[in-house]
Amino acid sequence: MIERPSKRETVVAALSAVAAVAGSYVATGWSPSFVVAPVDQTIVNLTPGAIVTFMIENVGEAGHYIHIAMALGTVVAVFGLVSFAGLGLGRRLDQPLAGAVSGGVVWLLAVVLVGQPVSALAAAVPMAVFTVVGGFQTDAGTVDPGRRQTLGTLAAAFGFVGGATIAGRLLHRSGPLGAAPNAEGATARLNEADANELQLASTALPGLVSDIDGFYNVDIAEFDPEVTADEWSLTVTGNVGDERTLTYDELVDQPVENRFVTLRCVGEDLNGKKLDTAVWTGTPLRPFLEAADPQGECDCAMLHGEDGYSVQFPVDVLASGFLAWGMNGKELPTGHGHPVRVLIPGHWGETNVKWLDEIELLNTEADGYWEQRGWEGTGEVKTVAKLWDEGITKLDDGRIELAGHAYAGTRGISRVEVSTDGGSSWTDADLSRPLPDEDVWRQWRYTFDPDGSHDVVVRATDGDGNLQIEEETSPSPDGAAGWVERTVG
Repeated sequence: MIERPSKRETVVAALSAVAAVAGSYVATGWSPSFVVAPVDQTIVNLTPGAIVTFMIENVGEAGHYIHIAMALGTVVAVFGLVSFAGLGLGRRLDQPLAGAVSGGVVWLLAVVLVGQPVSALAAAVPMAVFTVVGGFQTDAGTVDPGRRQTLGTLAAAFGFVGGATIAGRLLHRSGPLGAAPNAEGATARLNEADANELQLASTALPGLVSDIDGFYNVDIAEFDPEVTADEWSLTVTGNVGDERTLTYDELVDQPVENRFVTLRCVGEDLNGKKLDTAVWTGTPLRPFLEAADPQGECDCAMLHGEDGYSVQFPVDVLASGFLAWGMNGKELPTGHGHPVRVLIPGHWGETNVKWLDEIELLNTEADGYWEQRGWEGTGEVKTVAKLWDEGITKLDDGRIELAGHAYAGTRGISRVEVSTDGGSSWTDADLSRPLPDEDVWRQWRYTFDPDGSHDVVVRATDGDGNLQIEEETSPSPDGAAGWVERTVG
């Protein structure tokens, strides 16, 4: 008669798997080398576009936690089965030490996943240790000692995981950002944005330049590529007469500009907060493209990022782009594309590829990452005026102040209007002076004497005279539109 595995073995296998994942985290931190990262990327790549859109529109930021949980669960389940098999082998051979083979199997799996034999040991060793120790415990001669030993394993596993989490965070903390090369002019531009003649006086209005830490950040996956400046290069491929490769040192030696640029996420809600502005240090893209000597009918180009992301652009639009290596005078954070990203004036934030490493010139159009998932892909931003919670303030004199930002890409903002009666009548809001670059937001401010509850509506007019679209639409497939409405009072 074959002996059936005990519940204790199931618990030990689960604990061994969790310990293996924790060991990997100690060695690699929250990086692409973490054993969970490639599984998460695979889940992201295989998720159908309809599900991606549903998650963006209905779940939002929490969607990232869901696919991370799926990736963690998948790795723990697979590692758990390996440990379970190791325990079973030890039981059948009456030799718990045989369970150490599970560590070898996990090492092979980790090497396949991340391609790093040394860091894979950090997952393999805890797997072997906990499986072997658990095998001795499940072989206990009496029930009570076996229980006590299992509880000891449980406590040890929780202690190991807790310690590993703390150690991983301490060992892999990001240090302070260094100054971006040749970014001396960024300080002057930041001071320019803080000048009184540009900022509107308001008790709660966010500034014209966003802090790096508070700048919204959206990626297709949870684990950002880690590319050093020494490793980075950008190559122009495809229909070119001379395939060109640019290194980081060559890039930062180009003519330097410090530009105000606003980015807005195509997947945000109408009144969402994925809208920010920074001073970006970089150089124009056009000279680099022209040096590659495009051949034939090169009407479009595919931009590729180190993370596998891609976006197609018409070449004439792409030529107005900007290769950025600095943000508010500092080097780009990893989450914003360190060491280099591209900025395309007036286009949705998702088209400004991070970790840019290739520009492929094409003679026929092709679908980029989001187009393959049912979104429009490349496109100009829609006009919007925002009214966030922090922009609604009751002043000491009893009036209510409304304040926010408006943005229309390179078209600029010429007017913001506010209605306090649900759209029956409109009054112009005060506008900040525009920042001295083309792709920027503006602040607006309006005060009124409340009389009970008010249905407040906000709308903007762009620099071409076009009124913000009234009808509210969802983010898919080409960005949210509509007038922002709030009940105030």
